[in-house]
Amino acid sequence: MIQTSVALATFLLCTTPVLAETVVGRASVIDGDTLEIRGTRVRFHGVDAPESAQTCQSLDGKAYRCGQRAALALSDKIGTSNVSCVQKDIDRYQRIVAVCSAKGEDLNAWLVQEGYALAYRQYGADYVPQETAAKNARRGHLGWHLYTALGLAQGHP
Repeated sequence: MIQTSVALATFLLCTTPVLAETVVGRASVIDGDTLEIRGTRVRFHGVDAPESAQTCQSLDGKAYRCGQRAALALSDKIGTSNVSCVQKDIDRYQRIVAVCSAKGEDLNAWLVQEGYALAYRQYGADYVPQETAAKNARRGHLGWHLYTALGLAQGHP
């Protein structure tokens, strides 16, 4: 009887999905798709932005710090507002992967629709419509040389 109870408890612990955590607070922008809230690193679900030190080529052929622009745009968007991030997963670096919002607006979607990040198709199609709209409108400081900069040209139209 005790062995059966222990086996059942072990089975339930191993097969129960991780409960979604919500992290809320003032955010520090690490880069265009990563925040830190109260000591917890949060990676945005479904988007891929350049790293903070990454450079891209502008439409007129000049190199510029596209990663820095993405991070600064996100920081400006958040301002002093609290950010709420609802966990969807945990990545290989043990960061929470989440959909984050500030003032009721989905920050993941905003980054993509403004052209500061791409929809990360490897992990879902959640933000493909925003990417298409941004590409068609040539929105964002990144232009669309970002496809090449992130090495994702093959996976994007």
